[in-house]
Amino acid sequence: MAPTPAGLVWQGELPVIVPDWPAPPGVHAVATTRRGGVSAGPYASLNLGDHVGDDPAAVAENRRRLKAALALPAEPHWLRQVHGMRVVRASGGEAIEADGAWTDRSGVVCTVGMADCLPVLFCDCAGTRVAAAHAGWRGLAAGVLEATVAALAVAPDQLLAWIGPAIGAAAFEVGPEVRAAFLAADAEAVTAFQAGRAGRWQADLVTLARQRLRRAGVAQVWGGHWCTSSEPAWFFSHRRDGTSGRMAALIWRA
Repeated sequence: MAPTPAGLVWQGELPVIVPDWPAPPGVHAVATTRRGGVSAGPYASLNLGDHVGDDPAAVAENRRRLKAALALPAEPHWLRQVHGMRVVRASGGEAIEADGAWTDRSGVVCTVGMADCLPVLFCDCAGTRVAAAHAGWRGLAAGVLEATVAALAVAPDQLLAWIGPAIGAAAFEVGPEVRAAFLAADAEAVTAFQAGRAGRWQADLVTLARQRLRRAGVAQVWGGHWCTSSEPAWFFSHRRDGTSGRMAALIWRA
């Protein structure tokens, strides 16, 4: 039997990961696993992505189960993610092309999908603002985390951040151009890359995210304990499987 991921709890019939951070009362956040839905094949079973080739009826049922199990106050605010740095104010309406969303309203569910890329959730210490960011290496290098911090318009030292499941360094091989993109912005990024086979590098997205957050003034950071690629029983991984479903990280104010 596959080991249970750290922080996993059952919400109704769904196993989800609850952040291990000291969020203020009224702030709720979870990251889903791949279990608890009705999708089949490479999308089994709780695929929440409606753009990956899965049966639309199955995705709709999975999203219904998610809303019911978490007792969400509204439909999640899904984004059309493009590996960029655009951050929008979540309205709960139609999907917008962006890789981050924030809100200062209660009952609005900021949501990002993932299947290897980093999901990073934010809240302020007062519990008045929350945000979710999708950070693959391109978005991370472009500054999506810094853009999310700026959009929240709160002193960075008053923000908490949580890094959810993503591909681990041992499974994430990249070319020299990826390493160069990060080192061009911050020499400290050299510590997040280990030499691999012939001119390739193993990239540690969690370390890169922590460095970026620290440079942006966010020192209170939790999470980053899970590798999507190495735990197929619990997580989807696009890098591992090619065709796969999508999980989600969600945050909202009561």
